[in-house]
Amino acid sequence: MIGFALKTLRHRKGAFAGAFVALLCAAALVSACLMLLETGLRGSVAPERYAGAPAIVAADQFVRESVDKGDGKTKTKAKPLTERAWLPGSVVAALKGTPSVSKVITEVTFPFGEYTGHGWESAALTPFTIAEGREPREAGEIVVDARAGLAVGARLRGHQVVGVTAQALPSQDTVFFSTAEARRLAGRPGQVSAAGVFPGLAEAPEGAVLYTGDERGRLEFLDAEQARVKLISMGGALAGTSLLVAILVVVGTFALSIQQRQREIALLRAVAATPRQVRALVGGEALLVGVAAGVLGSAAGLGLGLWLHSTFVALGATPANLRLVVSPFPAFVALPATVGAAWVAARVSARRLARIRPVEALGEAALDRGRLPWPRLAAGLAAAAGGAVLTLVLSGLSTEAAATPVTMLTALVWTISLALLGPLVARAVVRALPLRGTGVSGYLAARSLRAAPKGLAAVLSPLTLMVAMTCTILFAQTTAGHAAQEQADAGSLAGHVLPGAAASASAVARVPGVEAVTPVLRTSVRVGLTKYAAQAVAYDPRTIDLGVVSGSMKGFGAGSVALSRTAADGLGLAVGGQVRLTLGDGTPATLGVAAVYTRGLGFGDLTLPYELVAGHVDDPAGTLLVSAPTLTGDALAAAVPGSVVLDRAQAAEVSAANPQVTFVALGLIIAFTAIAVVNTLAMATSGRSKELAVLRLAGTTPRQILRMLRLETLCAVLTAAVAGTAISWVTLSAFGAGMTGSATPYVPPVAYALVLAASAALALAATALPARLALRTRPADAVSTA
Repeated sequence: MIGFALKTLRHRKGAFAGAFVALLCAAALVSACLMLLETGLRGSVAPERYAGAPAIVAADQFVRESVDKGDGKTKTKAKPLTERAWLPGSVVAALKGTPSVSKVITEVTFPFGEYTGHGWESAALTPFTIAEGREPREAGEIVVDARAGLAVGARLRGHQVVGVTAQALPSQDTVFFSTAEARRLAGRPGQVSAAGVFPGLAEAPEGAVLYTGDERGRLEFLDAEQARVKLISMGGALAGTSLLVAILVVVGTFALSIQQRQREIALLRAVAATPRQVRALVGGEALLVGVAAGVLGSAAGLGLGLWLHSTFVALGATPANLRLVVSPFPAFVALPATVGAAWVAARVSARRLARIRPVEALGEAALDRGRLPWPRLAAGLAAAAGGAVLTLVLSGLSTEAAATPVTMLTALVWTISLALLGPLVARAVVRALPLRGTGVSGYLAARSLRAAPKGLAAVLSPLTLMVAMTCTILFAQTTAGHAAQEQADAGSLAGHVLPGAAASASAVARVPGVEAVTPVLRTSVRVGLTKYAAQAVAYDPRTIDLGVVSGSMKGFGAGSVALSRTAADGLGLAVGGQVRLTLGDGTPATLGVAAVYTRGLGFGDLTLPYELVAGHVDDPAGTLLVSAPTLTGDALAAAVPGSVVLDRAQAAEVSAANPQVTFVALGLIIAFTAIAVVNTLAMATSGRSKELAVLRLAGTTPRQILRMLRLETLCAVLTAAVAGTAISWVTLSAFGAGMTGSATPYVPPVAYALVLAASAALALAATALPARLALRTRPADAVSTA
């Protein structure tokens, strides 16, 4: 049958072109997502600043927890810290006393504007050498790298340049201070960022971790380690979602292809072809198309993966020095997944037609009665039940990491249910829409839709999928963002905000007209292994209102913590309880719960004392919230030289989360569904060339036929818009109920209108082009060819 299938493909290239395009796009999308996943799992970063040291000893940059596996054994799980963990001086002393160690070079690292500051003691770790001038010796003196473009005698952020190095690092701008000044600016007395060990070390002393080879790069670039974790979760979720979408699209495409070949298959049955032979023929065709599309799609996935990686780097989500891993693994997974999806889709689509008797097969081909087989009806109802269960589960998820993949899956399962029950929906739509009163074209459109509801159902599935997925992806972001902004606006009482303040809170508080100043640091903490967004504040009710519903912020200070209601419910804590947590740099703390508040999306799930966190973040230059009703922003800026003063609206715009990375990643799925819409509609229209020719022979003009097709397409678009909107609304309501406490999603009207307009324009274009090509052929030739 493979040889017969090859001949069939050769003579029916157009019939299989749609399936080929769908499979190629599916393979490319899955392959690209798997490249991101593999980069997260196996990606490495070459060391730069530590390149000259054979071994680096530093603190453990992970929080670890032993988990009981239930069989008497335990497993240790680890999650990366969000701030740099520092090494105690006692470990450095132990290293210096190790017999095999000849030299220990310590370093401190801290932000200095857009530069990274270090003590000159650590220059040998790269190594850096002086090309011009001399090394720094006292406070106020700095050495800049060769890329800074500064000469000896220049000034940088109030410091005098006394030297320029001969080297520069590829991905970081470096400034050196004297050793004593660097340690003072780092603000970590008795601690160092890391220690280089010469000529090497067999194992690290207790309380430290040994880094060699590319592991030195993972220590040097902690953001790369965090990006790896994000790529693992994003790549896995995207690959799974892409595969599910691909299966749905491919099944629909093959179903339409088999539907257009019903008469051909019926004739094969009439000339004694057995059901097994028919299934083997269709399966062989699917294997041939799947292999060809899978190979090309996997190759295209390489380019798509490279583009995704470069885009994430440009958006700042992935460090440029986290190299993309390119291996055969994504292709080895994407190819069999694509071929398997094609084979299963084709066999399932041809199963019913291959099993019926030849005479009945010819009858089925001649007239579409729109009956729904009971297995398909049962599967559709089961999918609807699954969608309902997932909706309930989603309404109880209150963290973005847990809710995002379930949100996509919920919309997909509801769409699968609609695809399975599509003929029933199509029949109901045809009866409801008033097409008869729109002239000859309306009459023809109504008769065509009523005679072949499966045709409408076939184009309805990808259209609904596109509307549902696009609305879900876009408006999940707007729903969460709008709720967070509302909470931040309601709780922000300060009239002025000083981001990255150059002045201290006490200096601003001395400005005449200033009533209250609240310093704020943004960080994250872990309770167990679960990460929570947190803020550290010197709480003042004149600048912040967290929406406290239990307990009180009076007396909030050392030893206290306030929890959002979401965090309190998730941790099972109430006022008076205690929470054991790990600060961003790995420092453990046990704090008493002083209050529970409602505005967690706007201010973070945990609010900590400023004094507790200030010494445990990489960048201590946080934000100052200033209440000064009688001062304008310009007046406050003049009183605090060197500081940027924003009003509340400007600060909200700056601090708003950037969803571009999510849109880029999930936008690929939207693009795939858009391609599926064009593909399906083009196939459906091209497959009706004989029908259009018969209509022309009966006296119908080309203009009337084009108008008839437009009406049919608009009918499908309208139905898909209603169904897709309903699916996304149910999904987003559950998402909002869990994440924001409100079951009303935030849908910007302009964005929603653009989604519907784009869907309609795409569908009409995909219908008009093949229709015009079909109408160029003379009716008699089209009938004889068909």
